[in-house]
Amino acid sequence: MDKFDFLLKLEDALSGLPKEEICERISFYGEMIDDKIEDGKTEQQAVAEIGSVEEIAEQILKDIPLTKIVKQKIKPKKKLGAAAITLICVGSPVWFPVLISVLAVVFSLYFCLWTVVICLYAVSVSCFGLAVGSLFMAVGEITNGKVFEGIALIGAALLLIGLGILLFIFSNLAAKGVLILTKKMALAIKKLLIKKEEAK
Repeated sequence: MDKFDFLLKLEDALSGLPKEEICERISFYGEMIDDKIEDGKTEQQAVAEIGSVEEIAEQILKDIPLTKIVKQKIKPKKKLGAAAITLICVGSPVWFPVLISVLAVVFSLYFCLWTVVICLYAVSVSCFGLAVGSLFMAVGEITNGKVFEGIALIGAALLLIGLGILLFIFSNLAAKGVLILTKKMALAIKKLLIKKEEAK
C-alpha cells in the first residue's frame, strides 16, 4: 500500500470524527511517512512500519476524549425547523424519562462495581488491623503465662495477614478489571457514535 491509499483509508476510517481532528491526524501520519522515506525507505516499507489502518484508527479513537466526540454529535448540522422543534417538545415526556432512567441504571451499576472494589480494600485493611491487634494480644497472653492462648493468637494473626494479602491482590485485580471495562465501554460508545455518523 502506498502513501496515498493509506491516508485515504485512514481518512475513511476516521470519517465520524471532527474534521479538524481528521486533518490533524492525516497530516501527522503523512509527515511520518515522509520522514521514513527520507531515511531511505520506500513508500510501501514506510506504510508497513506504521501499522494497519484499523489498529491506528482504534488507537486514535481511544486517545480522543469521549466528551469531544459527543460535543461534535450534539452540535446541529443545520438549523432545526419548526416541525422538528415541535416534535422534540411533544415527544420529550416520553423519551426524556426513558433516557434519564437508562443513564441512571448504567451509572448505578458502575457505582456498584466501584463500591464492591472499595469494600474489598476495606476488608483487606481490616484483616491487617486485626492481625496487628492479635499479635499485641498474643504478647500480653504469653507475658501472663498463657502460652497456648498466645500461640493461638499468633496463628490467627498469621491467618489474617494471609487473608489480607489475598484480598488486597484480588482487590487490585478487581480495580484493574473495572478500569478495563470503563475503557472498553468508552471505546464502544465512541464506535457507536462514529458508525451513526457514517450511516448518515
